[in-house]
Formats: sequence, structure tokens, C-alpha cells
Amino acid sequence: MHGTSTAADLAPLAARYRALLEVGHSLSSPMEGEEDLYAAVYRETARVMEVDGFYISLYEDTEDLATVVFWAEQGRGRFARIPYPGSESVVIQTGRASLIRDSLESRSLLVLGDAGSRLTRSAVTAPLRTGDRVVGAISAQSYQAEAYSQAEMELLQGIADVAALAMENVRHLQELDRRRREAERMEEIGRLLASSLDSELVLTRVVETGSDLLSAEGVVVWLREGTTIQVAAARGRAAPHVGTEITLEARRIRKAMDDGTPRTIPPSQWAQELPPGLDFPAARGPVLVVPLQGEDQVLGAISVTLGEGRTFSPEDTHLLQRLAGHAAVALENARLHSTLQTLSLTDALTRLPNRRQLDVHLQREFAAAHRGRPLSVVLFDVDRFKEYNDTQGHVAGDRALQAVAQVLSDETRTMNLVARYGGDEFLAVLSDTDLAGAELHAQRIHRRVARDPELRTTGLTLSSGVASFSPEMKRIEDLIRAADEDMYEAKRLARSSR
Repeated sequence: MHGTSTAADLAPLAARYRALLEVGHSLSSPMEGEEDLYAAVYRETARVMEVDGFYISLYEDTEDLATVVFWAEQGRGRFARIPYPGSESVVIQTGRASLIRDSLESRSLLVLGDAGSRLTRSAVTAPLRTGDRVVGAISAQSYQAEAYSQAEMELLQGIADVAALAMENVRHLQELDRRRREAERMEEIGRLLASSLDSELVLTRVVETGSDLLSAEGVVVWLREGTTIQVAAARGRAAPHVGTEITLEARRIRKAMDDGTPRTIPPSQWAQELPPGLDFPAARGPVLVVPLQGEDQVLGAISVTLGEGRTFSPEDTHLLQRLAGHAAVALENARLHSTLQTLSLTDALTRLPNRRQLDVHLQREFAAAHRGRPLSVVLFDVDRFKEYNDTQGHVAGDRALQAVAQVLSDETRTMNLVARYGGDEFLAVLSDTDLAGAELHAQRIHRRVARDPELRTTGLTLSSGVASFSPEMKRIEDLIRAADEDMYEAKRLARSSR
């Protein structure tokens, strides 16, 4: 025989459903973040139940770590990070609500509250569940014994289910927002890297961005140079010095570059990748190596070192891969620009600076000479070159000019510049050099040409003219004209002495 429910029996049930509907409506409202949600869960629970004490904890099953993220006492809520073992919580382990009618202190895993606070005696605790997973717990507590019944436990479980769904929604929204901000930032980073045609600036921006995005202890850009891998840029305490080289035998870095697959290296094994005796702090956390994949080849790799106790998430790996993609494109663009710029400023035959680069350099040095810095030039001309070129052929003539250019390059200091001025003419620009110093330079070149094995077989010689800047020279052409006149005077004297 079936019984019937009276209106008196249904009233508490209806009130409970009505309370849950109101809680669900409140918790589904837009919120700024998880902290707002925790406070709302507490506020709604306290509205429908007696709550002298309250807490929310979250559980990470992979680490068996439960953490109290919010607790309240007598109406005052506080955000916190208080860990405890999740395996010691019956509610978290069983996924079922618990009711303690009295003597709560003897059954508690931890006590929340300030020193001198009253101890709660009874409690009802419910798991936060997402699907089949327990992701935390919420607990309402009272200073009174026997404050809660089975009905309150069922009501709190209903609140916990609504809260767990709301928390998952907040996390999804936060993840969507994080991905949106990440996409916007990566787009900005991509534009920033692509806008630079300076390799050094690109490398600096890459390590700065990697450090900022992942809060890393060290970021390194490794570039492949022949049979070695070289540190091209570095930032952070756990990064080797720029210029450090390792051989391609470094297993994990090389494999990351060879197969294009990111690799995570434990801190204990990171030192094995680097040369012995290298003076830099050891890695305290894992190292992630991501290849720099260019259009036709792997340019190198980016490595990121985290702090102690941290790990790389799949999102971190994806983020670094996107950064590496932008970096590889920017580096290839910068290298191509550098190559084109070098070609535009270099004489194709002799590999010396061409007239264009010479003009830029001379303008700068001529301005410095007007401010008082000494400046001299030496104009060199290959004697009887046209005759040699006509009789021996253009290939032999080209080789002779290349040999002269090599002598001039070898004998010219880095701070100075020697360039191809015309067909068989070369100009040396000597900064901080007076007339006597320029004459010594010219004499040194003549001796080297006379001793050069290749040039000796050609019978070719050089004539030279020397000039130094004087204040009455208003244009660069005045300085070069003086050297040209000196050279032709030297040629005239040489002919008259024969």
C-alpha cells in the first residue's frame, strides 16, 4: 500500500528547492573571477542555512593536494591558500556529503580562525563535483551541537553542485579570456618582431618576451653555427653568457632541433648539455627547449628555465612554440636584410666596401675632421692595369684586383676603411691619422704588394697619393682631389726618374 504526502511534508522540500533556485540564479550571474564566486557561494549559503563558520577548498587529485581558498567566521570572509592532504578528507575521497552533529574539533583536519576564536561543534560538508571528479568541498559549521540535519546536508549538496558548475563556468570564461589576451599579445609580439630588421634587436626582444610570458628564471636563444650551437641572446639568472658555444653532441638540444619536437629537460640533467666548468647558476627547475624552425632549415632553439617547484603546462609549450615561430620568421627576415644590405654596400668583385658605403663613411669622418679630429686619405692606383687586362684577359685582371684588395684589407685597421673607388683605384680613409701616418701606411702597402706572391707574377705595381684634411677644405671632393694630385705628381716623378 502506497502512502500519500501531506502539504506539511512537502513544505520543507518546496522551500529547499526554492532556496536552490535562488542560489542557482545568484551564482549564474556574471562575476569578475573566482574570488567573487567564492564570496557569493558563502553569502548564498549563509542566507539559507545557519553558518557560524564556513570554508571552500579545491582539490588537485594528481598531487593529492587540497587547498582552502576561502573561509569565513561570524560573517567575515577571507581569501586564503591553506593546504592539507586531500586523501585524509572523507568527503573528498568518497565524493559523498558528511554530517557531524557534535565534537567537530576531534574529527577536523585543520582548524581555521584567529587565536582565541570559538570552536565550532557541528558541521555539514559536501563535495564539489564536476562529472565523476571531486574538485573540492564546501563546509558549513555551527557553534551549536545538533545544528544540522539530513535536510541541511542535502541542501548543502545542492548548493555545492550549483557552485561546482558555476566555478567550472568561471574557469572556462577565464580560459577563453586568457587565450584571447594571449592571442592579442602574440599578434602584437609578432608585429613587433617582424617590424625589426636588426638581428640583435630581434634576439633581445625574444628573450625579454619569453621571460615575461613564462615568468622564467632564464631564457636563451641558441643559434646553429656550423658544427656548434652558440648562445646568441640570454636573459635571467639561469642563463649562460652570450657567446657560449656547445657542440652538436648536446643530445637534447640537438634532438629538439633535428626532429622539431619540444623537449623538457629536468634540472639535474641540464648541466650535461653544457660545457664543463661553465660559470653560471645551475637550473633550479625544468628546462623547455623549442626549435627555431626557419623556412628551409632549423636556425636553432629557444630554452626556458623555470624556478624550483614549477612545471611546464601544455599551454606553456604551445605559447613558446608560437613565440619561436615568430622569432624564426623575424630572424630570417633580419638575416636576409643584412645580406641585401651587405651586397648593396660591398663591391661584388673585391668584397671591399663600394663607393656607396665609402661616401657614407667619408661624410661622417669629414664632419668629425671639421670638429678637430685628424683625417687623412690615401688614393691607390694599379699601374698599367688596362694594358695587363687587355693582354692577359679579364679573368686574370679580376684576380689581380682581388689580390690588391686583400693586401689593402689586411693592412688597414678595423677603425679605418678601405674601399674600391673606381675601376682600378682604391681609397683608404684613415681616422685619427696625420699626413706622416698616412705616408707610412702607403709605404707599408707598397712593400706588401712587392712581396705578395700572386702580384709579383703579374708585374703590377701601385701608385699612391696622400692628403690630410685642412680647415680650408669645404667639401669631401677637396680632400680626395688633393690625394689625386699627389698621386699624379708621384707618377710624374717616377716616369722622369726612369
